Amino acid sequence: MGNSFGHLFRITTYGESHGGGVGVVIDGCPPLVEISEAEIQFELDRRRPGQSKITTPRKEADTCEIMSGVFEGKTTGTPISILVRNKDQRSKDYSEMKQKYRPSHADFTYDSKYGIRNYEGGGRSSARETIGRVAAGAIAKKILQQFSSVEIIGYVKRIKDCEAPNIDPNTVTLEQVESNIVRCPDTEAAAKMVDLIDTIRRDKNSIGGVVECVARNVPKGLGMPVFDKLEADLAKGAMSLPASKGFEIGSGFAGTLLTGHEHNDEFTINAQGDIRTKTNRSGGVQGGISNGENIILRVAFKPTATIGKEQQTATRDGEATTLAAKGRHDPCVLPRAVPMVESMVALVLCDHLLRHQGQCKTLNP
Repeated sequence: MGNSFGHLFRITTYGESHGGGVGVVIDGCPPLVEISEAEIQFELDRRRPGQSKITTPRKEADTCEIMSGVFEGKTTGTPISILVRNKDQRSKDYSEMKQKYRPSHADFTYDSKYGIRNYEGGGRSSARETIGRVAAGAIAKKILQQFSSVEIIGYVKRIKDCEAPNIDPNTVTLEQVESNIVRCPDTEAAAKMVDLIDTIRRDKNSIGGVVECVARNVPKGLGMPVFDKLEADLAKGAMSLPASKGFEIGSGFAGTLLTGHEHNDEFTINAQGDIRTKTNRSGGVQGGISNGENIILRVAFKPTATIGKEQQTATRDGEATTLAAKGRHDPCVLPRAVPMVESMVALVLCDHLLRHQGQCKTLNP
């Protein structure tokens, strides 16, 4: 019922924001992949709340527990279950929202669909659901590194109208991304972004932006023709993230301003005799299948829906009212969205890697 993602490498996330915990079950993971709780925790720490002045102040360690599927530090080939227990719930902050719908949040639509909703923290519509994705993404990254040396790095490209113009996706490093609290490797732009988010936070408001992500060393041949094209699955993965509102790959919408002659990636033969492209406006995918170039994509995130400013809304009984939401929320989701985007890219690439090996037996680096 919409809680699972993937084909051969398949995940199912579970749990609510203010329940006992959240987590993921991973099915289809190959055996003998070396993985530890520490490796998973590294990714969860990048996603967790309370990590800086520009994120939600909710204090959660988000400590992961591997419940099954790993023995003596290696995957066994059986389902992997990972649990993160909730520790810092403040359900009383949401009492007013039991009857009042938050504008642009999932409150109204969940009620419309199910006739019931968990109003404490938003239940399944909360970004805490992404803990399971990030935990699973850590394992997917390990598989991709082991089989094909794939490296996935995301970063904040833009916050509102403050853009970082000096980032080269072909050379950017994780250390550069993690060097500041906004996760923008352009240090000058990062300082402006932090100030902008902090100003919005103090005004009880929110802003959005764009995360860019690059996957390097992706082998040729990943992706399926027609309905399971690689960029289609990447788009679905990215657009399934909370607050995501747009996706583009390669030249994206800017490519519509070019002619075919300007846009086409001409082929060339490198010194090793490999067929490569001179440019990469395709973003590493042609005909729905990876071509061996870097996959470069961008995901747009809207401003956080829950804000402290008073707004017009309606009650469950259909009465007009106002609401200034309480609770602890991110003034901008972008810094914490970076590991989420990376994880969805890793899950898609890992799934397609296993599907490709199952059908075609070999990889083409």
